[in-house]
Amino acid sequence: MTLSARPTISIALCTYNGEAYLATQWQSLVEQHVLPDEVIVCDDQSEDNTVALLKRLAANAPFPVRILVNDTRLGFNKNFEKVLSECTGELIFICDQDDCWFPEKIGIMTDFMVRHPETQVSFCDAWVTDEALKGRQSRFWSWVRFDESARARWQAGESMDILLDGNRVMGCATVIRRSLLPNVLPIPSGMPGYIYDGWIALVAAATDSIQFVDQQLQLYRTHQQQQVGVGKDEGPIERIRLRDRFIRQRSIKLAPLREKQATLATISRLLAERVPNTTPSMAQLHRRLAHFTMRSCLPNDRLRRFQPVLQGLQQGDYKRYADVYANWYAPALAALGDMLE
Repeated sequence: MTLSARPTISIALCTYNGEAYLATQWQSLVEQHVLPDEVIVCDDQSEDNTVALLKRLAANAPFPVRILVNDTRLGFNKNFEKVLSECTGELIFICDQDDCWFPEKIGIMTDFMVRHPETQVSFCDAWVTDEALKGRQSRFWSWVRFDESARARWQAGESMDILLDGNRVMGCATVIRRSLLPNVLPIPSGMPGYIYDGWIALVAAATDSIQFVDQQLQLYRTHQQQQVGVGKDEGPIERIRLRDRFIRQRSIKLAPLREKQATLATISRLLAERVPNTTPSMAQLHRRLAHFTMRSCLPNDRLRRFQPVLQGLQQGDYKRYADVYANWYAPALAALGDMLE
């Protein structure tokens, strides 16, 4: 990739009380093999010496730096919205204040975007480490269940389905084309289960334009002061015993199904306002929404439940939307519960 062929690059950095960790992240930006054309910083009313530190670091930076301090505290979602809107580069790398990028990160991900012009968003993996950046505990993707099977499904065109099971995309490991921002911004408030990075991923997935770079290109620091973070996966949820299914109140059974249906309906509505509603990935969302709408609205009359439930079984929807940790018989058990509870 020659310099003349390289797209312009922005780094979008959000800060808030980041004095303890910011210098390490900043140094990792300075040491990139491919330097950005600009670094835009939005500080969200830090109460420590973050802004003063930023000014000292910017004075000796090998790239232009613009530091913006919010008049009022916006919170991380709106702060990232603001910093993205201020970037001018063709590619925008989202940056947290407390991680550490490997020197090859910008170069590798920029090269990927150049070679895949149809891709609007790409994201990499990271090594999870401790507060002192010591040790490499695990791949970040293992924490969010983005395993080999999920990656294969993603490459087969099922990114939307995978994201609807839970976000796999970490904002600070993401690069986004500025041309996608009109679809992404403003970041909607009140979106259940997702923050700014999940929203970006969903918008890109809706247009089949998000891919991953299967490399660990940074360290992901874990510490108590994180505004946003991911805890270790807690594994399979507690299973409901068969006999419990026939003694619990029907409202208790329907509550999680109705919550899931409401979440999917909200996501469907928000995405329909930004992207075409006829893409294959939107069809994945509509199919999932239809399934949970059916399950959450089954009539009290058991005889009238058999036909829609059997249809869902025949179409494979009970298996398709079962939890990845579920037993092999879980889809049949869920269908049985829908018919009889």
